[in-house]
Amino acid sequence: MLEAKHILVAPLNWGLGHATRCIPIINALIEHNLTPILASDGAALALLKNEFPELIALELPSYAITYAKKAAFLKYKLLKDTPRILKTMAAEKVATAKILANYPIIGIISDNRFGVYAAEVPSVYITHQLQVLSGNTTWLSTKIHAAVMEKFDQCWVPDTSESINLSGKLGHLKKFKSQIKYIGALSRFEKKDLPIVYDIMVLLSGPEPQRQYLEINLLEELKNFKGSVVFVKGVVETKITKEVTGNMTLYNFLTSDLLETAINQSQLIISRSGYTTIMDLAKLEKQAFFIPTPGQLEQQYLAKRLQDQGLVPFCEQDDFTLEKLKRVSDYKGLSHTKASINYDDLFSLFHTE
Repeated sequence: MLEAKHILVAPLNWGLGHATRCIPIINALIEHNLTPILASDGAALALLKNEFPELIALELPSYAITYAKKAAFLKYKLLKDTPRILKTMAAEKVATAKILANYPIIGIISDNRFGVYAAEVPSVYITHQLQVLSGNTTWLSTKIHAAVMEKFDQCWVPDTSESINLSGKLGHLKKFKSQIKYIGALSRFEKKDLPIVYDIMVLLSGPEPQRQYLEINLLEELKNFKGSVVFVKGVVETKITKEVTGNMTLYNFLTSDLLETAINQSQLIISRSGYTTIMDLAKLEKQAFFIPTPGQLEQQYLAKRLQDQGLVPFCEQDDFTLEKLKRVSDYKGLSHTKASINYDDLFSLFHTE
């Protein structure tokens, strides 16, 4: 019997997007007779354990990322947290070395985990942020991120290199670097022709406390909505909980298959403008309304870009009202390029012996 070829897959625990966009990669690895070992922390690790209970799942040091209560203080808070982030990166490198010592790892796929790489095996970094927006310090944050990416053998950007793309200036550099590969948009979902059951779906994610702030705001506002609402809080726990209140069906979280069905059955999606959410909704060709996380310039840029393209409207978190949803009819909604990902080519990096 041949010994399994293990690939370490390690998404960042910042919201759920990094973990969920790794799901199609994990499934593809299995289909290519490669055995994933999962590594993360917190809600991201809990989600992957729910999705793949049969796989080995290991805990990595936590960056313990939270947002400032006020958006204006976010950059200051991240700056203040820099020493702790650097300490976590160092701890990640130690943890990665231990994993390689204990398991027959032939490759690493890190989604935005800075310290999960090794010189001994091919190491891949996944990001859609070749440019890291931070206001007047964008040049510096981008340079620091580039230094991180250079430690990896390849950088996979989940987007197309073409002029029609989802990430805009975030995922496209004027100077193209050889180790960057545009792999196409990643989504764990498939579009299905299902009857519409819900007029609105709320799909929440992201670090606290802003996730909870938006949950409270939307629950209060949607009490006055006359149609049907399914509300997924994005809080990953040991089991799925369901609560029905008036016109609303509330879940703490849903597994991929249940969430795929619910999104396909929903007329309109209200969510953050996180990049993974955008990829998912484009794949499912949905109408959406975005509420970017306060202070997160990446989400604000993506939301404004899609609104300017006439695809999806947005508003700031404190400005949301039911009245704003009337704008959706003036926008086209998201669409999918239907380009398939060449996993044979991507995974050839791990067959170098």
